[in-house]
Amino acid sequence: MPSEPLTEHRPVHGPYVYGYLRHGRARAGRRQALAESLALYCSQHELTLCGVFTEADATARDIHSPAFTGALDVLALPDTYGLVIPTRSHLGPRHVTAERERQIADLDVRLMMIRPPQTRRTRTPAGASRRAESGA
Repeated sequence: MPSEPLTEHRPVHGPYVYGYLRHGRARAGRRQALAESLALYCSQHELTLCGVFTEADATARDIHSPAFTGALDVLALPDTYGLVIPTRSHLGPRHVTAERERQIADLDVRLMMIRPPQTRRTRTPAGASRRAESGA
């Protein structure tokens, strides 16, 4: 009787995620590095990267760009877990980012950032540093 492999040795698929990049006129090496960073992040976190949507015009200020609209379409699929981006700035300028984050949240999927925003450090009167709370 052949032994059955352990669950950890069987291929596991999912959770399914998509990537989104906004790189404009970045050199080919930079574009490749960004795509590889998404793939590495997904591999390290046991996520299945199904595709990457790329916004070639980093100066575009339109909330409804073709690449982001495509990303929203696949994020609405029933088995999609979320969207992976290198940093928050890949969603666009501040006013665009806020609206895009709202649209992603409305789909009830996760937004994952490889490099999440860092909290600011401030000094207390005694000279010890503490993390500034958001909204402060």
